[in-house]
Amino acid sequence: MSSAPSSTAARERDEQVASKSAYQAVIERLSKASVDKHWEPYRDIPWDDPEFLVDPADPRWELPEADRLGGHPWYRSRSPEVRARIGLWRVATAMKIGLQFENLLKRGLLNYAYRLPNGAPEFRYVYHETIEEGHHGMMFQEFVNRTKLPIRGMPRPLSLIAQIAPWIPLISTELFFVFVLGGEDPIDHVQRKVLKDARKHHPLEETIMRIHVAEEARHISFARHYLRNRVPRMPAYRRLPLGVLSPIILGVMARIMLAPPGAMIRRFKIPVHVVSEVYLRNPAAQQDIRDSVGKTRELCAEIGLINPVTRRVWQIMGIWA
Repeated sequence: MSSAPSSTAARERDEQVASKSAYQAVIERLSKASVDKHWEPYRDIPWDDPEFLVDPADPRWELPEADRLGGHPWYRSRSPEVRARIGLWRVATAMKIGLQFENLLKRGLLNYAYRLPNGAPEFRYVYHETIEEGHHGMMFQEFVNRTKLPIRGMPRPLSLIAQIAPWIPLISTELFFVFVLGGEDPIDHVQRKVLKDARKHHPLEETIMRIHVAEEARHISFARHYLRNRVPRMPAYRRLPLGVLSPIILGVMARIMLAPPGAMIRRFKIPVHVVSEVYLRNPAAQQDIRDSVGKTRELCAEIGLINPVTRRVWQIMGIWA
């Protein structure tokens, strides 16, 4: 490919994969799509084009009023330069957390692929996805570098805990792919909303998002079809703990992906009451979290992971519809 996708990519279609042949056909289709439609960050993004340069004072970084923080009087009362810098910080933090998550994801995928038998169709697709995630990590880090902001991404304690994730496939591959959706679905949800709004975006941010959305559509599709194929055939003694753990993982991951970065709050001295009003006590913000895992919640219901017991866990985690 020679350029980024020109429009918001459609989601991959869901298919019934109860039979082995139907499941393999989906995997082969996704592998072929990875060959036909892929992008490379240092070939397909014109980083040094003057239009793509990152100026922290560029008004296109400002948060829109529709954003929970962007619409708050405290934010609107800041100078244009501060508003732009806060917006850039949020974008850069999202990309840093994205590359950290994808680092964990790649290691987990390789642990999964290591144990696949000869001839398994998943092997080729998993390596396609691992390569694509490597490209995403490079373009995210390159963006962060060009902001020249001291972006750290995940809080250190959380980053240490997250190191467990790559080893989940050794315990339960199904649980690992729930973790995958917990990281990918919220970001995909947010990026699609951003790309569809009427605002003028910085071309570098928009190009990165379009590439990411286009390729993540396949990654999300693989995880969904894997779970749709495997979970209904799991014995009840394995399906119940998966049903309990899934909403815990999804609730935690959605908040990691959507929460305001603590470093940004400290850097710009955002008052505690503003953070509370915007994120903690805001019904719309809580609805955003529920909506960000909506498609995964529907999938879990479809494959039998939601029952009267596990539904209560979804409610406790604040992600029940």
